[in-house]
Amino acid sequence: MSRIDQVEILMVDLQPKVRRTDAIQSFISQETPIVRIRTTDGAIGTGYSYTIGTGGHAVVSLLERHLAPLLLGRDPAMIEQIWRDLQFSTHATSVGAITSLALAAIDTALWDLRCLGAGQPLHRMAGGAQSRVPLYTTEGGWLHIETPALIEDALRAKEAGFGGCKLKVGRRPHDDVARLSAVREAVGPDFEIMVDANQAFAVDEAIRRARLFEPLDLAWFEEPLPADDLDGHVRLCAATTLPVAVGESIYGIGHFRDYLQKGACSVVQVDVARIGGITPWLKVAHMAEAFNLPVSPHFLMELHVSLSAAVPNGRWVEYIPQLDGITHSGITIEAGYAIPPTRPGLGISWDWERIQAQSIANVVLQARL
Repeated sequence: MSRIDQVEILMVDLQPKVRRTDAIQSFISQETPIVRIRTTDGAIGTGYSYTIGTGGHAVVSLLERHLAPLLLGRDPAMIEQIWRDLQFSTHATSVGAITSLALAAIDTALWDLRCLGAGQPLHRMAGGAQSRVPLYTTEGGWLHIETPALIEDALRAKEAGFGGCKLKVGRRPHDDVARLSAVREAVGPDFEIMVDANQAFAVDEAIRRARLFEPLDLAWFEEPLPADDLDGHVRLCAATTLPVAVGESIYGIGHFRDYLQKGACSVVQVDVARIGGITPWLKVAHMAEAFNLPVSPHFLMELHVSLSAAVPNGRWVEYIPQLDGITHSGITIEAGYAIPPTRPGLGISWDWERIQAQSIANVVLQARL
């Protein structure tokens, strides 16, 4: 029986190629912890996670000091058992962002091993529901970008076959409406517009904004409120016809359950890193399916193209390229659709020479088997 005999932990800090701002923050860097798990038969699985600017070293420390040592000697095929054991071992810090991000780096590496061992790509091993998923772009919709450039980017995306674009909101109410109206007029009714408030509003303001946005026929109103304001989302959903999207800032399956049971959202944006890996991601996606709700995951398109294709309710993949500097190829796009990789494993072709050169953390743990 194969056993885990080595765990390597690295981290690179990736700088965005474009300026990214929203209603509450600027995205200045992506600290990217990477975990490589080697087994006694020589197989190596690679997983990763991310932060937006801070917390990466805390993730690496949790991996190095606590989680990775617990992997040594384990059977890598027992993914569910390992996830539950590691999650329980951190019960004093769960549910929490740092713990989930660390678990995700391990879990995605174990899934990479599973898929490589089976000779299958992730989207098939995880379900195989779809062969392609529509794309929408966020890269041209940041809050600092002025209206003419918003229009230009949206038209370029439409010409490329993308199904929609996402625009950040959080300026003065009627400034937001003017920007959105100009883009809607330019792209017409058959191109989706998503809006994202990044948790900036209180309930009264979110309801007001939703009322102003409704005539624009938006695909969804994303993160209008802080993610821990469940009752506020219930009130908002009851007050508007706009679909409400949540999930990127939710770190536990039970929290998603509460949102779904109380009718507090219409679109589930579960993030594979922030929920703790592929294992819990699939549970949330299937739970959303039981409520007849779509999954349109946040960020990490290189992983989410496969996961969205794995489930029948995967509706959109968000286009934000970020791994280009440490991989040999990006995702495959055909006529505005993301095509899941067909090669075995996660389908990410890592550039290890660049990763090693840019690494700001590198730890190797070795088992004595």
